[in-house]
Amino acid sequence: MKFTITGRGIEVSEAIRKQIEKKLGKLDKFFEPDTEAHITLSVQKSRQIVEATIRHRNVIFRAEEASNDLYDCIDIIEEVIERQIGKHKTQLGKRIKDAAAQKEIFEAKAEVIEETEFNVVRTKRFPVSLMSVDDAILQMNLLGHAFFVFVNDENKEINVVYKRKSGDYGLLMPEFK
Repeated sequence: MKFTITGRGIEVSEAIRKQIEKKLGKLDKFFEPDTEAHITLSVQKSRQIVEATIRHRNVIFRAEEASNDLYDCIDIIEEVIERQIGKHKTQLGKRIKDAAAQKEIFEAKAEVIEETEFNVVRTKRFPVSLMSVDDAILQMNLLGHAFFVFVNDENKEINVVYKRKSGDYGLLMPEFK
């Protein structure tokens, strides 16, 4: 695995770099050698924050931890990502077993709430991958997000899956007029 370690407001010492490579290097058995791991270290007041993102094929494994001890954060990050990998394997296995079952697509109509002033506080760019609805839901759950944007492999359009309050999932498909 290739590591990209970045420090924001903190200098990344050789000892920290070695600890990250030692701990997250344990995950090498799950990934190909050219898989990239992006680790960002930052400090906010007295808290040390470690963010790790590993992109493997169309799956993103991500963990973030904050603590007073940087080394504790690194240990926890490794455990969190390892649990995500196990969860991904389990969900993938279940999905393959249930492949014969019918697919249900939940359509949702978005409500428009009028606001007089819009305040965009963050803009984020991210790569969108070609995947099935099931893969997108799996990826959304792995990331712990409430929604996930992807390119649907059936219609080659940008779609959004989201988790509904009922626990079911919704699919937003654009309709051009």
